[in-house]
Amino acid sequence: MSATEIKIGGLGGQGVILAGMIIGRGASIYDNKYATLTQAFGPEARGSACSAQIIVSGAPVAYPYVHHPHILVVMSQEAYVRFVPELVPDGLLLYESDLVQPRNLPAGVTHYGIPSTRFAEEFKRPMVSNIVMVGFFGAMCSLVTVGALRQSVEASVPPGTETLNLAAFDRGLQFGRDLFSHKPATVAQRPT
Repeated sequence: MSATEIKIGGLGGQGVILAGMIIGRGASIYDNKYATLTQAFGPEARGSACSAQIIVSGAPVAYPYVHHPHILVVMSQEAYVRFVPELVPDGLLLYESDLVQPRNLPAGVTHYGIPSTRFAEEFKRPMVSNIVMVGFFGAMCSLVTVGALRQSVEASVPPGTETLNLAAFDRGLQFGRDLFSHKPATVAQRPT
């Protein structure tokens, strides 16, 4: 397996970094792959732009920075505008469909949206929108197994919130499976 670059972008307070940690932990601890995580955020804790960059590989990762993601997950329009030019031409874009309007996509990009914030509000906890998105990621991309992502969600969230977060994960997973009812997309694995 060659390295796959992933970037998750949004605003502070949307759980972007936690989503990246869950994907990286799922890959490295529960799927026996190698993964790195770097993060970037503005000076304010909430409301400023932030991103998590994950590299998943079958071999140790020598350079942990993402420049041209194969998979881009965006949870705000600002993140979309900022990061979509970096997406490889035949990459995968997953986005929060109530908050992001994809325009001017690079050629060949496959894209799917989910109203993750609206689904999180069904649980009366908008803060689990990121976990809904991780479930959606699991349904739409076979890079990290669903089982590994579930274990990672359970191990990564605050004690006492596991049931809520796993329900949010399952909501995103089921939406993705309903949307993409055949075999999950496999993003081309390329060396970085």
